[in-house]
Amino acid sequence: MRADDSTAGAGRAGVRMIARILIVSGVLLLALGLVLGYAPWLLAWFGKLPGDIRIERENGVFFFPFTSMLIVSIVLSLVLSLFFRR
Repeated sequence: MRADDSTAGAGRAGVRMIARILIVSGVLLLALGLVLGYAPWLLAWFGKLPGDIRIERENGVFFFPFTSMLIVSIVLSLVLSLFFRR
């Protein structure tokens, strides 16, 4: 057994993790693209929830979708925890 063999296993695990992340990211982007292309009404709620901040003035608009992004974060955390369980 060479000294390089012990680190090769760790390197392969890292490459597998990156591959897994890329696959999951690709699937999520594909799903988002399909929803935006064929069913945009499914995302009509985004930015219109209570807690989303929108300030309109004559010189511009400030928009901060706080509640919407909180929901997106929770859903993504749940989905990713399902994919990356050990």
